Amino acid sequence: MRRWRVVLLTVAGLLAAACTITASDQPTLYVQVVTVTDGDTIWVCCLNGQREKVRYIGMDAPETQHPIKGVQEYGHEAKAANRRLVEGTSVRLEFDVGRRDKYGRLLAYVYLEDGTFVNAWLVEQGYAQVMTVPPNVKYQGLFLKLQREARDANRGLWGK
Repeated sequence: MRRWRVVLLTVAGLLAAACTITASDQPTLYVQVVTVTDGDTIWVCCLNGQREKVRYIGMDAPETQHPIKGVQEYGHEAKAANRRLVEGTSVRLEFDVGRRDKYGRLLAYVYLEDGTFVNAWLVEQGYAQVMTVPPNVKYQGLFLKLQREARDANRGLWGK
């Protein structure tokens, strides 16, 4: 019995590190979205059960839970759109150069199983605006193009 406990604890210990190891070593990670925090942040569950907070790269949605800024205009709409897209689904996270921010959140480009690029879709629909922080600038050109189109069409936060 003790031997099984040792083996199970060892396996559990290895699995507990799997999400972090994958996030730092691999270009992509497949996860389940547990909940949506706001228009650009989600909580995911890795295959091993470990939960991680993920911040979308290249964009910034209006706040809904900021301790200083409070609820920003169009924040609830951005959160609702993100929730409709990803909550409860399996997604693929793609990483750029920097894997975590100063708050310890994973930084990722997020894709639905059907290939929808969530970060880009939110910018294109006007739920978020471009915010690139070097060195994570892989899709900066695409995001700027989509933001111009959303602004020109008065979509989302640009339609106020």
